[in-house]
Amino acid sequence: MHRCRLLTVGLCLAWFFAVGTGIAYVSKYQNLAGDTGATPRHWPNAAPFQLTPAKFTLLLFAHPQCPCTRATLEELNRLLARCGDRVDTHVFFLQSAGLAANWTRSGLWSSAAEIPGVTLHEDLDGATARRFGAETSGYALLYDTRGELLFRGGITAGRGHAGDNAGENMILAQINSPAANVEQTPVYGCSLLTKCSPDQPETAR
Repeated sequence: MHRCRLLTVGLCLAWFFAVGTGIAYVSKYQNLAGDTGATPRHWPNAAPFQLTPAKFTLLLFAHPQCPCTRATLEELNRLLARCGDRVDTHVFFLQSAGLAANWTRSGLWSSAAEIPGVTLHEDLDGATARRFGAETSGYALLYDTRGELLFRGGITAGRGHAGDNAGENMILAQINSPAANVEQTPVYGCSLLTKCSPDQPETAR
């Protein structure tokens, strides 16, 4: 009987340890920020389109198979509803050469297309993302009417976490009253640098 009790206690302790370890891992994963590269402080001449006069320009770079990015698009929708017509918004979805069109035009693409005022682009092998230093899905950039960088980073508080966050608030503050300093936040999402195959879609890291 004594041995049975010890075994039961041991199993309970092992279970609690496993649960605690799992919770700690998930928490760490959700708050693990992605990489970013060098972002031009002024709108580059080699950009794929010209700035719209008298409007801020918001760029968002996205991986079409990244589950974390769904929360980013929800926040983008909410952000633009508060910006009115003061922002020209472009979303660039990674397109890998050799993959079928529906790999890029995924459910995330459809969700982004439903956001009023958003222009979508297919970014072949991430060429535009690299030009703007975007290495993680969900990376957002805000440029003012003169092409000066005002914000770089993510607009969620964690991986796949929708809700109030510092990035969204910083963008709104810069639009309402532009400051000379560049605001920055961590970005949470899948890598835009990883090559994927059709049978191995990108998953959140």
